[in-house]
Amino acid sequence: MISYNTINVKMPAIRRRDTSAWVKAVAASYGKKVGEIAYIFVDDEEILRVNREYLQHDYYTDIITFDYTEGDTISGDLFISLDTVRTNAEQFGKPYEEELHRVIIHGILHLCGINDKGPGEREQMEAAEDKALALLVE
Repeated sequence: MISYNTINVKMPAIRRRDTSAWVKAVAASYGKKVGEIAYIFVDDEEILRVNREYLQHDYYTDIITFDYTEGDTISGDLFISLDTVRTNAEQFGKPYEEELHRVIIHGILHLCGINDKGPGEREQMEAAEDKALALLVE
C-alpha cells in the first residue's frame, strides 16, 4: 500500500492513483513488489529536523528515505521537502511537477537498490530517474 501524508504543508497536486500505479510499475521493472510505502510531504524545517534527529546531518535536502525493504518487497518512509523541491526546480530550470516526480521516484529507486553516493553512482541514478520519468503517463 502506498500512502500520502503531509506535515506543515498542503498536499501537492499529484494524481495519487496514477502515481501509485507508476511507482508499482517502476518497482516491477527492477523485479520488486511494493509493500508499505509512506510518502510524507514536509517543509524545509521538518526535513531539517528529521535529518538532524535520525541521520545526524545538519542540512536541508529534498528527500530522506528510510528503507524497510525485506527481500523483493520494497517498503519505506519517504520524507520529501516541497520547499527544497521547489528551490531545485527553479535552480535547474525544470517545471515544479517534473522535479517533484523525479524526487518521488528517486526514493523508490533507492529502495530498489540504486545508490547515488559512490563513484559513478550519481550518473546511474540520474539515468534510472530519466527512464522512470519516461514511464509516467500524465
